[in-house]
Amino acid sequence: MAGTAGLTVLPAKAEDGARLQNWFKDPFLRMSNDIPGCPQARGPYMTEAERNAEAHSRIERGTSCWMAGTCTEPNAYRYDAPIAAAIGSREDKDVFRGSSLWLTVQRRFVRVEGCVASQGQAEAIERWLSRTPDVERIIVQVMQGSGGKPPYRTMEAAK
Repeated sequence: MAGTAGLTVLPAKAEDGARLQNWFKDPFLRMSNDIPGCPQARGPYMTEAERNAEAHSRIERGTSCWMAGTCTEPNAYRYDAPIAAAIGSREDKDVFRGSSLWLTVQRRFVRVEGCVASQGQAEAIERWLSRTPDVERIIVQVMQGSGGKPPYRTMEAAK
């Protein structure tokens, strides 16, 4: 596979010149890099204004699973680093071959963004991720090939 799982370093400016940063340190993994021209996912990177708008709701969403008794941790975001580590350490990553994908892990949700070779590959990746312990939901926002408008926020749109 051309790409390997790991943290991604991204450009640091939004359209208005505001600095983009992964303020909450959400795991962001580059799983593959096999489709040339695939628009780079923005993932958890946001401006300071976006961070300020998001902060309160993150606190509420993070603790809601514990309050509902569906998490053993007092905050759902505490699962994210172990989930990302479990995904990154798996040996059977052939499902990503021929794609260009980024994964963001937030509050036990795994968001898949990027380009796939086929719809069947997107479905196979979703099944592969569903076998990861503690993952509550998988959100797949991909496009086939690299042409057209991506169904996810991109770094190119942020410039």
